[in-house]
Amino acid sequence: MITAEMPLKPRPRIPEWLRLHLPTENTFAKTRNLLDDLRLHTVCESAKCPNHWECWSKGTATFMIAGDRCTRACGFCAVSTAKPLALEADEPERVAEATRRMKLKHVVITAVARDDLADGGAEHFRQTIEAVRRLNPGVVIEVLVPDFLDKDSSLEAVLAAEPEIFNHNLETVRRLTPSVRSRATYDRSLSVLRKVKERRGGRVFTKSGLMLGLGEREDELLAAMEDLRRAHCDILTLGQYLQPTLKHLPVVEFVHPDKFAEYKERAEELGFVHVASGPMVRSSYHADEVSVPLGLPTR
Repeated sequence: MITAEMPLKPRPRIPEWLRLHLPTENTFAKTRNLLDDLRLHTVCESAKCPNHWECWSKGTATFMIAGDRCTRACGFCAVSTAKPLALEADEPERVAEATRRMKLKHVVITAVARDDLADGGAEHFRQTIEAVRRLNPGVVIEVLVPDFLDKDSSLEAVLAAEPEIFNHNLETVRRLTPSVRSRATYDRSLSVLRKVKERRGGRVFTKSGLMLGLGEREDELLAAMEDLRRAHCDILTLGQYLQPTLKHLPVVEFVHPDKFAEYKERAEELGFVHVASGPMVRSSYHADEVSVPLGLPTR
């Protein structure tokens, strides 16, 4: 985490392969209006995701439940850190209605970390999954969850709603975890993924993601991928870290697309059933593309 005492350095020049052309379709405005109408937060906007223009212009978004105030302050994340507000009882139904209006076949639901709640917000996840499925039969539901402090009861609450994909990001390599993540630990995240497979086996696909360009070495990245496979993680995403503001961790390296392609091959050799690897890849970017190769049902 960058502190107030540390000098702020200008961000390095973004290479051509990371330069985006903003879409002009009016679907972007329609998506924004829909989200505003239903009073919903998205990680696309709160986390300053560089893909949110593209995704909203295609009529999709990643819903962020349990508010837009996180109890953690990770060095890479632009989501606000502040005392959270009370959960909104009707939020699950609003997410379900947004899924219906957007005609989503694959919906991704994430949340801020809610360490102020005894269950970390797990019950709110369960209610949201069930509400979405009631109103949208056949939809593929993917959840991107915090670690819930590795509490068995919280994991069971989410799994009871039977999401098709359970995503929890490892984020970075072991050595960098203390400086990149807040409260979360490398081994705790692996434990979460391992427990999910132990409890549900083939009834749920587990997924995790790593950011590149934070100063990790190649051997450390490969070791992290091996650790994820030992935890029986099925799906992997690899993407370039981009500094959201000058107050966040700086980019150490812009990884070339050819290197991402090489890492994709290495990950597939390790046994991941689906790998998305590229500079602009994020946890939920083109998430629906995983449905077909995994044989998941589509609406």
